[in-house]
Amino acid sequence: MSEGLDMTRAEIFDKIADIIADRFETDRDQINEQLNFKKDLDADSIDFVEFVLELEDTFNAEISDEDAEKLTTIGEVVDYIVAHQAESK
Repeated sequence: MSEGLDMTRAEIFDKIADIIADRFETDRDQINEQLNFKKDLDADSIDFVEFVLELEDTFNAEISDEDAEKLTTIGEVVDYIVAHQAESK
């Protein structure tokens, strides 16, 4: 839910890390930008699709399937949301 305010990169990372900790039952302290969804979180395609849907709801963003396929690490997701936030103005 967007309040119309731009979030900082750190705020976006924190929100994404919270989602990952909850969804993938991962220790929040272990989450960093290099974390890989498939290798480190053992996320299958259904897990990842559900995660992308939650991102879309959280950040009021639309992430195409083509773009989602390119997102493999937490840092890439953060970068995508930051870029999309700038584009949607």
